[in-house]
Amino acid sequence: MKVCEIFTSIQGETSYAGLPCTFVRMTGCNLRCSYCDTTYAYNEGSELSEEDILNEVRRAGIDLVEITGGEPLLQQGVFSLIKRLSDERYKVLIETNGSMKITEVDKRAVVILDIKTPGSRMSEKMDLSNIEKMKSNDEMKFVITDKFDYDWAKEMIYSYDLINRCRLLMSAAFGILSPENLARWMIEDRLNARLNPQLHKYFFRPGRRGV
Repeated sequence: MKVCEIFTSIQGETSYAGLPCTFVRMTGCNLRCSYCDTTYAYNEGSELSEEDILNEVRRAGIDLVEITGGEPLLQQGVFSLIKRLSDERYKVLIETNGSMKITEVDKRAVVILDIKTPGSRMSEKMDLSNIEKMKSNDEMKFVITDKFDYDWAKEMIYSYDLINRCRLLMSAAFGILSPENLARWMIEDRLNARLNPQLHKYFFRPGRRGV
C-alpha cells in the first residue's frame, strides 16, 4: 500500500474528538474538493507492507487508530489492514469521502462517511447507496461552506432519515465559514447533530502536518 504518513496526535474531528489517536494517511484521492486541506496526500508517500504499517501502529501504543487519506478505500489492501487492526482489538475509524462503496469494510470498524456538499464541487460524485450500509455507530459528516450547503445537508438528513440511522456531524469549512454561524443555524433548527470543528487546527498551526 502507498502510505503518505503515519503519526500520533489528538483526534480533531468525529465524536472521538479530543482523544489521542494514531493516524494512517493513505496516498491518493479520486476527488478534488474545493476546500481540501491535504492536497499533499494526492501523490506523496511510500510503499509499505501491511506488516510495516501494523508495526508502526503497535509502536505508537494508542488503542484508537484512524485510517484516512486522500481516499483510503482506493487501495484494496486497506480492507485487510482494517481487519487485522480490528483482530488486534484496536478501535478503528475509517474516514472515506463518500464516493467509494463501504460494503467490504469490516463491520467492527467505525465508518466516517464524508458526504460532499455542493460547496465542495464534488457532491455529484457521491455513492448514496452507502447510506443503507451505515451502522448506528457509524458517523456521517457534512462540511459546510455557506447557508446553501447547510440547507442542502439538512434536506439530506431529513430525506434519508439520517438522524435515526447513524451519528451526524456538521463541520464549518475552516477559513471559509464561521463556526459561530453554523452553530446558530443548528440551534435555530434544533438540528440533532454534533457541531464538529476541526480541533487540531485550533490546537496546532493550520497547515501543519503530522497533527
